[in-house]
Amino acid sequence: MNPIGRPVLSILLATLATSSLAQQQSSIVREIEAGALFTSGNTDEQSLNFAGNVEITEDRWVYGFTIDGIYAASDDETKGQRFYGVASANYEFSEDSYFLARASHEDDRFSGYDSQSDFTLSYGRGFLQSRSDMDLAFDAGVGIRWSRLDGSDFDEPILRLASEYEWVLSNSATFSQDLAVEYGTDSNIYRSDTGITTQILENLSLRFSLRLKHQTEVPAGRDETDTETAVTFVMNF
Repeated sequence: MNPIGRPVLSILLATLATSSLAQQQSSIVREIEAGALFTSGNTDEQSLNFAGNVEITEDRWVYGFTIDGIYAASDDETKGQRFYGVASANYEFSEDSYFLARASHEDDRFSGYDSQSDFTLSYGRGFLQSRSDMDLAFDAGVGIRWSRLDGSDFDEPILRLASEYEWVLSNSATFSQDLAVEYGTDSNIYRSDTGITTQILENLSLRFSLRLKHQTEVPAGRDETDTETAVTFVMNF
């Protein structure tokens, strides 16, 4: 089995087992996000970006599963293709502190790597509990990153620092900012996800987002920084 497969599978099985035993008492949030552009004529281009999120809250546990991806092609030639999935289990010790187990896997056709995966254990704290319109959380932990390049696997220990910030601007608009830094012995990865979500209908919103990823060491001929700007529809159900 792929090295990252065991932690991801463990979190998945634990989540499914727990949610099945007490589904009636659980709070489940599902979200789908998608945007697309198709042109024909003098220019034949297609692009699709999508994301999905499931969050299950039960007592002190919060389980999360997210996946997002992008596909772009021009004149029948693939220009971009990326998939990124995250599975997590969060246990709240108190109102403002928690333990987080997190596993992720990224398959980016044009990054130069066959794929990259990581697993981390972190401690986090929440802030701004007195504010009804804002949430802020920081977490820090250690783990390991697996990278696959030209059929060879290599791993490295990592230190992961992350923050999540959300600001409710109005009854229909929310600003969010997620930051993460993964310090490794071979390379560092920096991620930023900035977004503004505007509610259109009761369960339909429009999201403007800017995602950045910077890796300090990449295969020859590859850029260190990737940027994604998107306008997508978000459906909650």
